[in-house]
Amino acid sequence: MKIAVVVGSQRENSQSAKVGQVIAEKLDLQGDDNSVELIELSATPLPLWDVSLSEQGQSDLSEMESRVSDCDAFVIISPEWHGMVPAALKNFFLYFSGGQLAHKPALIVAVSAGDGGSYPIVELRTSSYKNSRICYLPEHLIIRHVESVFNPDGENDPKSQAYLEKRLDYALGVLQSYGAGMRLIREQLPDGSPFPNGM
Repeated sequence: MKIAVVVGSQRENSQSAKVGQVIAEKLDLQGDDNSVELIELSATPLPLWDVSLSEQGQSDLSEMESRVSDCDAFVIISPEWHGMVPAALKNFFLYFSGGQLAHKPALIVAVSAGDGGSYPIVELRTSSYKNSRICYLPEHLIIRHVESVFNPDGENDPKSQAYLEKRLDYALGVLQSYGAGMRLIREQLPDGSPFPNGM
């Protein structure tokens, strides 16, 4: 199963990227046939969405589109910036609304430096699925006080780290089960070409 971990932060060396790396490593270990694609939007930014793209923009998009289209499931990681999803992640969904994400499961992971993190969950569930047709799991994960967990040097809050490790393992297990099941669903879907956009 090919799974993409999409890190929505626009900052290099972000806490979201740290979490993304941990999740990619876990997925790699959890399934012998797993292939993990780590997509960091800070490292491979998409041009600001526009109805017309330059040839260079189309070339960049074509490469990313291929990487996304080949995946069976997604982990969408979003930091909370001013109570919102970052622009780069919203931009990602504007580009990939032509079937690349359609009928594929996704786990939302929100990241917060403090006690927040719930707003990106609500925003993604409300506004990013309509045309992309991505299928968010009924599970999600909020990593609060992210600087105190998932640190490679082991400097972690013991209680939070233990809980989040178990919760993450569970959520990733659910994602992989949905990924296998929804592959069969995609094979049996009726022709949706007359309806390129959601209602």
